[in-house]
Amino acid sequence: MGDRLRLAVGVMGNAASLLLYAAPILTFSRVIRKKGTEGFSCIPYIIALLNCLLYTWYGLPIVSYRWENFPVVTINGLGILLEFSFILIYIWFASGRDKMKVAATLIPVILVFSITAIISGFLFHDHHHRKVFVGSVALVASVAMYGSPLVVVKQVIQTKSIEFMPFYLSFFSFIASSLWMAYGLLSHDLFLASPNLVGSPLGILQLVLYCKYRKRGIIEEPNKWDLEQNEEKSKQLQLVINNDANGKS
Repeated sequence: MGDRLRLAVGVMGNAASLLLYAAPILTFSRVIRKKGTEGFSCIPYIIALLNCLLYTWYGLPIVSYRWENFPVVTINGLGILLEFSFILIYIWFASGRDKMKVAATLIPVILVFSITAIISGFLFHDHHHRKVFVGSVALVASVAMYGSPLVVVKQVIQTKSIEFMPFYLSFFSFIASSLWMAYGLLSHDLFLASPNLVGSPLGILQLVLYCKYRKRGIIEEPNKWDLEQNEEKSKQLQLVINNDANGKS
């Protein structure tokens, strides 16, 4: 019964995490459409990539015992593909300066994962010590991933606008964190449960801020067509004024 419940929670956690990882698709569709990153940061996606790499490694039979954490492997493996795709799109459309920032962050992330995988694979010879080592590194990365939205939270409070904090991203973050926290507790695995003890309250905080500031609406940029129409009307008005002044003279 316990194993079935744990598996059911893991499957629901996979579904919620899939929606969470897929949420930025709308953002990057806009990037492709406008052919520019509009100045937003790629760091949260790079941290998420590190988190997915570490937890995929953590769930594999090399670290975990057989396939006891198979749901962790499946969702984080898919997360690697999605996050890596988002980062590539960002690099393609980013300015030269932003590309350098991405490289300066991405290279250390790849090194951290590679060193963690090598040390755990060759220096430790049993599952327990491998889990403790990889889990500790993954715990830090996961807390950093869940903590990265605090930058957006600060921006929402300062601007009193929810433009940079989509509802579904906050909602799925809360659901996914809560489900994985339950999965970790049912598995008696603190390395899976602990990060979500941070992620779940942060998800609640984002939802509270969304409810508080949603009535203020989203700050929208002026429509280009409207600007052109207003400019044309101004020219016509100026022409009428000039003609009227010439007639009076």
